[in-house]
Amino acid sequence: MMPGRMNPRQMNQMMRKLGINVKEIENVQKVIIQTNSKQYIFDEANVTLMDAQGQKTYQITGKPRIVENKEEIPKEDIDLVVEQTGKSAVEAKKALKETKGDIAEAIIKLTS
Repeated sequence: MMPGRMNPRQMNQMMRKLGINVKEIENVQKVIIQTNSKQYIFDEANVTLMDAQGQKTYQITGKPRIVENKEEIPKEDIDLVVEQTGKSAVEAKKALKETKGDIAEAIIKLTS
C-alpha cells in the first residue's frame, strides 16, 4: 500500500508499531528561534512533537516574522569606560562600537 493512499488511522497505527508517537502541542502562543543575527518569531504556529524511540523532534508550521538583532552595548560597559577615561557616555559608546565591544581597546583608544 502506498503511503499517499493510507488513511490517517492506518498511518498512526503503523507509526506506533515502529515506536513513533506524534502529537500536536495545544495552545501554542508564540515560538521564537533566536540566532546571533536574527530572530524568527512565529506568532501563530502549529507545533507537532514526534517521539521516535526517545528522540524528540519538534516541527513548526507557520509564517515567521524575521527581526534583525541590534548590537546593543551594555550600560555597564559604557559606565566602566566612562569611569576609566573621564569621557562622556556618548564618546564611550562610540568607542565601544568602533572596537566591537572590546572594553580594553575602547579605553586605550580614548586615553591615547
